[in-house]
Amino acid sequence: MPVQELCTVIKQEQLTDSIFSLTLSAPKICELANAGQFVHISCGEARLLRRPISICDTTEDTLRVVFTVKGEGTAWLSERKKDDELDVLGPAGHGFDLSVLGDKPVFIGGGIGVPPMLKSMKAAKAQGAQPTAILGFRNKDAVILEDEFRSVGTVYTATDDGSYGIHGFVSAVLEEHIGEFTSVCCCGPKGMLKALASIAENAGIPCQVSMEERMGCGIGACLVCACSLKGENGETRYGHVCKDGPVFDSKEVEW
Repeated sequence: MPVQELCTVIKQEQLTDSIFSLTLSAPKICELANAGQFVHISCGEARLLRRPISICDTTEDTLRVVFTVKGEGTAWLSERKKDDELDVLGPAGHGFDLSVLGDKPVFIGGGIGVPPMLKSMKAAKAQGAQPTAILGFRNKDAVILEDEFRSVGTVYTATDDGSYGIHGFVSAVLEEHIGEFTSVCCCGPKGMLKALASIAENAGIPCQVSMEERMGCGIGACLVCACSLKGENGETRYGHVCKDGPVFDSKEVEW
């Protein structure tokens, strides 16, 4: 059950031209947070709707979120400084099921889908797994959090234009190394998730996908983040990324 907490900014960092990191004091939320969940942050009194942002990492009492500036709400959020206070609601949504990972899971993120994989990878390592990360970015200037992931396990970094790391998409990296893994967890654009799910299914290993959808209310009432899922007898049913997700078994999703 999400809790509402007034959180103090401990640290603000600008990671790229448009991506920012905020570390907040949030002991109540941290106590409840699981890998793959998100929080809703109020971005000023003039903006009615909270902004949903994935949890990048937590400690016993600190919460880290990494986000890209897309509009006036996240622009306002990027301007917060040390000791500012934020109204945060969370943790929200259903995260990754760690019980199905096996001993060699791989965590794959594309772009702004990279940050939530850090806590997930740490959670897998904490339960005894030997995790790997595959991180995908447009180019060298967009690479974030690589050192943090390397401190947890093996990391493959790929860029679309080949300006850093492996030249190509994360799907090609997964396909090359698929025999090394016992499960796949991923977050990023829908096309990327579809490709990764197909590779995992062909290899016969579990795949969990964290869906990226625009959200409104965050509680499943406004229908903005509806997604198509497979129902009984081949019929389509609809779920809500904010309430039923953001993480789904890839075999549930109607691609």
